Amino acid sequence: MNGLRAVMVCLVLTCATVTSPAVAAKPAWSELAVPAAAPPVAVADLAARGSHEAWATGSEQTADGPRPTLYRWDGTAWSRDTAFPGADATGRLGKVRCVDDEVWILHVRDGAGEILRRSAAGAWSAVPLPQELRVHQDFTAVPGAAWVVGEDDTGLKVLRYDGSDWTAQPTPDGVLYLMGITARAADDAWAWADTATGTTVLRWDGTAWRDANVPLPPDSNVHTVLLEPSGRVTIGGTRYADGVPGTYLMTFDGHSWRTSHPPLGDTHTAGMVRGPDGALWLPVRSDRAFRSKYARVDGRRTTYSYGPERTNAIDVRPRALAKAGTSLLAFGTVEIYGSKPNLMSERLGG
Repeated sequence: MNGLRAVMVCLVLTCATVTSPAVAAKPAWSELAVPAAAPPVAVADLAARGSHEAWATGSEQTADGPRPTLYRWDGTAWSRDTAFPGADATGRLGKVRCVDDEVWILHVRDGAGEILRRSAAGAWSAVPLPQELRVHQDFTAVPGAAWVVGEDDTGLKVLRYDGSDWTAQPTPDGVLYLMGITARAADDAWAWADTATGTTVLRWDGTAWRDANVPLPPDSNVHTVLLEPSGRVTIGGTRYADGVPGTYLMTFDGHSWRTSHPPLGDTHTAGMVRGPDGALWLPVRSDRAFRSKYARVDGRRTTYSYGPERTNAIDVRPRALAKAGTSLLAFGTVEIYGSKPNLMSERLGG
């Protein structure tokens, strides 16, 4: 009897060891090769449609000035795309969005702006903005609508494209400057603005831009707003307490806002995304010159992970993250000792 009991105990322990998530191997960040650009380089944005398609935008330096750079991830490797209009001229690419089966990108050159559109068949076209802007601050697009916000010599401009025509949209009184914009649908867009009384979050409901009445922390700003199909909204920014900056997060569950202060120091949250595991992920300043560093915020718990070691690296900076199927993609810059910063990419999972 004792022998049988011993056998059963061993079997239970063995099963527990095999199935326990505590002993499961944690996914690690791996290095992905990126074709080099002409340094110094700038990274603007990263967006993914799924595990087999992602796009990264930015610019490289030439004798005539910055030239736009566009890279495509096919699920296996990064390649450079030079087929878009203006690829061989000075300029820069900004935000990129996957809209239905197309890719939409803000392109600025010679002071003029346009939206580049890539069809599912790979053909490029351009939609010029209706007027020149002195500053092209941000861009977003969803099925049925796109927005570009910026300034001209007369002040703030909000331009909305409905697929055929552009409309200049007014904003509430007191709005001085729009710092960013994002959208969930053609009748549901959010923007964060600078006003005479501080930072304010605005919302487009299909009829007008209105104050969203978000109870932002005092003496704070907004870096990003994440909109999810479920209706959840997450805002990331910096709050200044006694002159000391600290990161805050706000989450709206459809009924009320909840504010938290994860131990992220003064990390800029513009690169924050919702990962495939349901947690918030964002790049943070690394304490190891030869490795990148990422924070994972899941409720009240904040943990960290490091990217792969890079030989002779003195600064590794992921600039943007994107959920790509069941993995996370990072795109940024790496500076190797003795050379100028160039492009880097890493992946978690997959």
